Amino acid sequence: MPSDFWAGWIVVITVVTLIALGWLVVSVYVSADSVGVANETWDETLREGVTPAPLWWFWLILALMAVSVVYLMLYPGLGTFRGALRWSQGGQMADSLARFEERFGEERARLAESSLDSLHADELAMTSAGNLFEVHCTACHGPEGRGQARLFPDLADDDWQWGGTDTQILETLTGGRQAVMPPWGAVLGEQGVADVGDYVLGLSAPAAGTAAAAPGAAGTAAASPGAAGEEAYRTYCSACHGASGEGVEALGGPALNDDVWLYGDAPAHVRESIANGRNGQMPAFGQRLDPTQLRLLAAWLTRADD
Repeated sequence: MPSDFWAGWIVVITVVTLIALGWLVVSVYVSADSVGVANETWDETLREGVTPAPLWWFWLILALMAVSVVYLMLYPGLGTFRGALRWSQGGQMADSLARFEERFGEERARLAESSLDSLHADELAMTSAGNLFEVHCTACHGPEGRGQARLFPDLADDDWQWGGTDTQILETLTGGRQAVMPPWGAVLGEQGVADVGDYVLGLSAPAAGTAAAAPGAAGTAAASPGAAGEEAYRTYCSACHGASGEGVEALGGPALNDDVWLYGDAPAHVRESIANGRNGQMPAFGQRLDPTQLRLLAAWLTRADD
């Protein structure tokens, strides 16, 4: 609501405007001089006539003004005056929420306390969860959660950067995640970036060499693809991605020894990630969705695990 100072001016401006409009309408339709100059001609052919506006216009405007006055008496509109009905948008929202809770509160409480496995078997719950995903998640993760644009992860597989347990997924949905892959181009140099990229790609394809199978064996590492980057990997990358590329869920460091690549598995894509870094942010939905909606979303995301 406006302050008392501005509330007073709102009242003054509204009342004066209504009075002035009423005076104008009455003067136009009632005053004898309301017709103005007759038979005046402009631009050779444009002539002003003497026929006044239809009288029903007057009654229509007058009726609308009366409705406006009644509205200002019943509802907020004159500064801090709340109106005879004491209506407010916040009050209407509170009443709607109270009615919603009265009707659906018990069922929502049951869903919020249900295990994800039991929700998987509830067809109606999964339909509601799918609608939630479509509204809040498809813009980034795609209609079926398959990821898109080599920027947003695939949620339909069983690879979870921050952990795939029920608790971890709920934590991700509630608080969001901030992932940071620092750029290493200045530290490693162009050749170092290429070496680490080859080594990382070797971790995801052990059959191509023995570096992933035995990263600590210096003799075999030197002869396998990407082995020249093993030392740099252990120095700069293993703290977040693990000694063997298994990933570190607590830090959000993704596994590098599988075939899941968020930003692309082509050598150029991997080198770009190493050289320039990556930044990914999962927004927090704890303030947008209630616990029941968050649990439904978690159940929808893990429905294929059964």
